[in-house]
Amino acid sequence: MTRIGFHASHEQIEPRALLEAVALAEEIGFTDAMGSDHFAPWSEEQGESAFSFAWMGAALERTSMRIGQVHAPGQRIHPAISAQAIATLEAMNPGRYWVALGSGENLNERITGDPWPPKPVRNARLRECVDVIRAMLAGEEVTHDGLVKVDRARLWTRPETPPPLIATAVTPETAAWAAEWADGLITVNQSDEKLRRVSDAYRDAGGRGDVLVQIHVSWARTEQEALDSAFHEWRTNVFAPPLCWDLDSPRAFAQAAAHVRPDDVRDSVVVTDSADHVVESVGRMLDTGYDGAYIHHVPVEQRPFLEQVAPSILAAFTERAEPAGARA
Repeated sequence: MTRIGFHASHEQIEPRALLEAVALAEEIGFTDAMGSDHFAPWSEEQGESAFSFAWMGAALERTSMRIGQVHAPGQRIHPAISAQAIATLEAMNPGRYWVALGSGENLNERITGDPWPPKPVRNARLRECVDVIRAMLAGEEVTHDGLVKVDRARLWTRPETPPPLIATAVTPETAAWAAEWADGLITVNQSDEKLRRVSDAYRDAGGRGDVLVQIHVSWARTEQEALDSAFHEWRTNVFAPPLCWDLDSPRAFAQAAAHVRPDDVRDSVVVTDSADHVVESVGRMLDTGYDGAYIHHVPVEQRPFLEQVAPSILAAFTERAEPAGARA
């Protein structure tokens, strides 16, 4: 069954306006949403980065939607604290919350002052965090001494049923690795070939649950206006791993983007003045092996897109969508 959700970008929109946007998305007909989890934006032009767990509580209270978030435990946030936040959100909103766990980006994690580990170490740390979080959600008292350290951590407030812990992945290698522990997978839009390789890698390795894709869209009255907005907001987000994982500040991303041309963002963003084109693009990406998509409108202003384009997306795909409250 196809799931179509709205993506709330904390790096671009201040939290009160973002809360209004997700409420409007529900009015338009979305039953699902998700949010990012950053300490810093990708660029100074984006200029926002609210604390996602605080916002998530407000968004779940404001709406009746099922809402999830990307989160990177292990360096910036200790996994026991992650487990407590996850448990509280699910206990207050049974069946309406999920979290997608990833190994993080240096942009956000370096604030602790600890060294930024290589990718294999980050994956190993994430795997330890997943085990800690799952054990705590199951009611266990956890002591752990590894890449993360935990001393007799126990959750006193727990949900009746733990929420899904899904994986984030942008490469087939990470997708296959995550299949052994994740309850699902989410990636970001890439070429059709790369998207298919990611979904196939996860499923071929025995991955369970839904496979989802976040799709970046820039829509406006003219294609040039849409391209201008995409370039202004997203030119720092066109870099493939490992560069996007390892740059350490908005200034570093700006320096890396100095030679990015406006048309270069088309590889990462659906740029268009046509609702039909958006629908076609979403359908094409779903056909590469995905059970649902979360739509991120890259320009800061969300209302025109939600009112004029989102209804076409929902009409095209949500006849098969799961109802609000279904599990990830």
